Amino acid sequence: MSNDLSVPASCYAQLAGREVHWLDWGAPDAPVVIAWHGLARTCRDMDELAQHFAARGFRVICPDTIGRGLSQWSPLPDEEYQLSFYARIAGALCDELRLARVHWVGTSMGGAIGTVCASGLFEPRMKARIASLTLNDNAPQLAQAAIERIRAYAGEPPAFGTVAELEAFFRTVYKPYGWLSDAQWRRLTESSTRRLPDGRVTPHYDPAMVRQFSAHDNDYLIWPHYDVIEAPVLCLRGAESDLVLPEVTQEMQQRGPGAAGLLKVIEIQGCGHAPALNVPEQLELIEGFIRAAGR
Repeated sequence: MSNDLSVPASCYAQLAGREVHWLDWGAPDAPVVIAWHGLARTCRDMDELAQHFAARGFRVICPDTIGRGLSQWSPLPDEEYQLSFYARIAGALCDELRLARVHWVGTSMGGAIGTVCASGLFEPRMKARIASLTLNDNAPQLAQAAIERIRAYAGEPPAFGTVAELEAFFRTVYKPYGWLSDAQWRRLTESSTRRLPDGRVTPHYDPAMVRQFSAHDNDYLIWPHYDVIEAPVLCLRGAESDLVLPEVTQEMQQRGPGAAGLLKVIEIQGCGHAPALNVPEQLELIEGFIRAAGR
């Protein structure tokens, strides 16, 4: 691990039989935040969050899900691109790093992985490890129309002759993230680009990962997991989100951790699916929640 807490260590290990990559930020003996990206994204989406928390006395672990970024693509996509296997990898990661307690921050799919980990229904030992759960525009039930929208663009990723064209595509498809600086758009592009054999560039993930939606119907309908969570939960809903609907967050407040008084829902103005977690206002909300949960 680097002595400079603003520079992460880039790490690899065999977890659940697959090579998984993650970035490890901050001091090794500090309280741990696991920050997990969304469906077609990479760990680099969490750079601003990791820098924020590492500078404030936390260690931040940012994994690439298998099939994304620098982690291995699955040779068994129908079996391994699903929440139960992602939870298995999360458990193996905690074992590898000897993490007893973590604060989980997950965007979209990353939030769903956190939910099934916090329930313990797939990986029983994970339930006691989750000290708090932040869901960034994720909920136990997602709007089907939005799932179909995401599945359409993620399942057939476009290819372009130039990186500039790919950046323009990302700026369009991820406009609901809210404000990003030009430098952040450039980093988002460069950290999620791969070249095809013909020299064109395309988003850096395995297109087969969308088979999760056909091989595992309702993999994201996870009320049974949500209902048994005993950790504090913060749900950040993009005010313009088409994936997490207001009626679902209202139902969350009546069930599981919501009924137990452990749920806080905050709408993030100027964002859809999903807030980029790259501005002080969003990061300070999460930090305040995590510090309160830690007490």
